Amino acid sequence: MAAPCLALLALCLLLPLLLLGGWKRWRRGRAARHVLVVVLGDVGRSPRMQYHALSLAKHGFSVTLLGFCNSKPHDELLQSDRIQIVLLTELQNLAVGPRVLQYGVKVVFQAVHLLCMLMWREPAAYIFLQNPPGLPSIAVCWFVGCLCGSKLVIDWHNYGYSIMGLVHGPNHPLVLLAKWYEKLFGRLSHMNLCVTRAMREDLAENWSIRAVTLYDKPAAFFKETPLDLQHELFMKLGRTHAAFRARADPGDPATERSAFTERHAQSGTVTCLRGRPALLVSSTSWTGLCSPRGTWGFSDRHPSVAVTAFLLEGKGPLKAHYGRLISQKSFRHVQVCTPWLEAEDYPLLLGSADLGVSLHKSSSGLDLPMKVVDMFGCCLPVCAVNFKCLHELVKHEENGLVFEDSEELAAQLQMLFSKFPDPAGKLSQFRKNLRESERLRWDESWTRTVLPLLMDT
Repeated sequence: MAAPCLALLALCLLLPLLLLGGWKRWRRGRAARHVLVVVLGDVGRSPRMQYHALSLAKHGFSVTLLGFCNSKPHDELLQSDRIQIVLLTELQNLAVGPRVLQYGVKVVFQAVHLLCMLMWREPAAYIFLQNPPGLPSIAVCWFVGCLCGSKLVIDWHNYGYSIMGLVHGPNHPLVLLAKWYEKLFGRLSHMNLCVTRAMREDLAENWSIRAVTLYDKPAAFFKETPLDLQHELFMKLGRTHAAFRARADPGDPATERSAFTERHAQSGTVTCLRGRPALLVSSTSWTGLCSPRGTWGFSDRHPSVAVTAFLLEGKGPLKAHYGRLISQKSFRHVQVCTPWLEAEDYPLLLGSADLGVSLHKSSSGLDLPMKVVDMFGCCLPVCAVNFKCLHELVKHEENGLVFEDSEELAAQLQMLFSKFPDPAGKLSQFRKNLRESERLRWDESWTRTVLPLLMDT
């Protein structure tokens, strides 16, 4: 507790000097083509804000992206000469005293630290802010915007108070305070973006906030993976995960084989292995995933089918817990592994898979799973757990299936993989429908929806 408190005290003592230094910068006026993008979270796990930064840069803006850097952002972001990433300090190891006090110290530290960091940036025409988390970043960004004339743009991914309510309950004083704060300061923004039509309507009706819906769209690098790149990815992952390794050695020692593909020694061509297992991908933050039947819904009636499941959000707090549960299961036709993929490998994996599973359930019921957006960009059909506005993305029996519980998911998996790989089956039809649908990419959608708002102001 002492170290964080000392750091907070030092920041408070330095604040007048920082304000003075920042004021000298502000007096020079804001740069019309400079934008601050703020994420009070891990930049590498905030794809939508990375996409905002890239789109702004492509349209001639210089961008300063502020956030935590716990995981690597995408290479395109790192290589752009118009984007500067500024590391924010994350307050950790605060485990002394009542929880309310810990939370209060963390919020004050983040507010003072973010204020200092924003003040020492070049004044910007716009401040793009991700919400949640919005406490204390909405108030800080609004205050900075008032001082230097920046327009605050809030991108509403969800409501922060609803996420807090999952832990503390909807009527906890902290949750009610967070809701009041979010509604009050949210109304002070100049422009608002949101991720669904349902959230836009809720913001208007209950918060008196007018927002523009900008649906999550896949970036250009989310696409079907060519067979030769699939093979390279499987061979790479096979070095650390047994599920990717060949079940039997090839007849020719010069032939390179994974669990799914084979590169022929003479021609160098890659083919899918006959009787290969199906590849199922689930990108979750460690939510309960296993079917109560113990085999993900498969039984001895499908002995040739194996599903390799990937829980890709491998930094969640329940990883060890679910790892133990998975290890206790007696899977006969299923292999489970939990790699944490590099940013460049994740699209390749989605583009190589046969089915995606989404277990995202929104705390507010108003946001959509971006992981499914990425899967659809790769023409990957999904099975998705149902919630309020899922129909805005997943069309049941058209681009995937919607389920209510693990029993229904198990039945869907049995049906989809009973004759795998069947070119006339539902999986193939779903993939065909995805290929034929209008696949608007992020850059096109952003240019149509957001750029005119910036040009008008």
